[in-house]
Amino acid sequence: MSRATLYSFRRCPYAMRARMALRYSAVDVAIVEVSLKAKPAEMLALSSKGTVPVLQVDGRVIDESLEIMNWALAQHDPQDWRLRDDADGQALTAALIEENDQVFKLHLNRYKYPERHPEYPKERYRHEGEAFLRRLEALLEPRPFLVAEHQSLADAALMPFVRQFAHVDRDWFAQAPYPRLQDWLQRYLESELFVAIMVK
Repeated sequence: MSRATLYSFRRCPYAMRARMALRYSAVDVAIVEVSLKAKPAEMLALSSKGTVPVLQVDGRVIDESLEIMNWALAQHDPQDWRLRDDADGQALTAALIEENDQVFKLHLNRYKYPERHPEYPKERYRHEGEAFLRRLEALLEPRPFLVAEHQSLADAALMPFVRQFAHVDRDWFAQAPYPRLQDWLQRYLESELFVAIMVK
C-alpha cells in the first residue's frame, strides 16, 4: 500500500478522530496541516467540500471522517475497535455516532458560539447538550468505555466532541455531575494515542 496523505486541522474534532484511527491502525500517513483561511488548492481539487479531513490513498479520496476511520480499521484493527463479533455493540456504536454527529454537534456549536445564536442564552444550549452527556455517563457506569470493556470506535469517534464541549467552560465541566465521563475524558486526554495525534 502506498503512503496516504491526510489533510487535517489540528483542533477540528472530525480531523482528530480520523487521525486517531489512522495512528491506531499504523497507517503510514503524511499529515498536511491546513489553514482554514487559505485551504490548499490540491485539497480543494480532491474534495470540493473544502472541509477537513480529506484522505488520499491509492488513488482514492475519502472526505468523511467516519469513512476514514472505518477505512483505517479495515487495514489493521489489533484491539478490535470494530467489535467484529458483537452485533449489539456495533448497533450501539452506530446509534451513538449518529446522535453525536446529528444532534449533539448542533448543541455544541451553539454552546461554543452563543454570539452566533443569540435567540437563547449560552446556558440553554449547554443544557440541551447535557442530554447526551447523561447518556454517556450512564453507559460508563458498568464499564470503563462506552460500548465494550476496551476502547472501541465509539470512544474514539465521540471523544473529540465531548472534549470540545468540556473545554467551553472547564470550571463548569469539572464540577458537573458526570464523574465517569470526566474520568473517561481525562484518560483519553492523557493517553499515548491522543497525545501523539495532537503534537504540533
